[in-house]
Amino acid sequence: MILAAYDWLRALHILAVIAWMAGLLYLPRLFVYHCAAIPDGELDTTLRLQETRLLKIIMNPAMIAVWIFGVLLVWANAERAGSWTVFLSLAWMGKFVLVSVMTGLHHVLALRYKRFQNGTNEWSDRSYRILNEMPFLAAILIVLIAVVALR
Repeated sequence: MILAAYDWLRALHILAVIAWMAGLLYLPRLFVYHCAAIPDGELDTTLRLQETRLLKIIMNPAMIAVWIFGVLLVWANAERAGSWTVFLSLAWMGKFVLVSVMTGLHHVLALRYKRFQNGTNEWSDRSYRILNEMPFLAAILIVLIAVVALR
């Protein structure tokens, strides 16, 4: 049953990854600008609204969808292979660890979001610039594993 839906699952997984990555790359950039905003000023208010919408309407649902469709794809691949042992390979474990790291980054960004919402951000714009690069580095490794090592 799940194998019959494989192409749909893969398409939905890829779309969810695109949405999640967009948020993971854009939210820290908003934080860079937010560092320069005057508390309760027009820019501060605008950025708070943008950050809320990005995190709650795009990023959170996309992350959940990535995990759901990813697990369903693993299940479908196990059906295809006739065994779950294929997922004990180093490549699959590496991909799982890297997606978990990206999920951790998502949660760090969510915590930083709460700091901005409370007016208690203590990080510099430079910290957010550095944080902004991490999701893409993880994505590069995940794509290389998925496309090259798992074929």
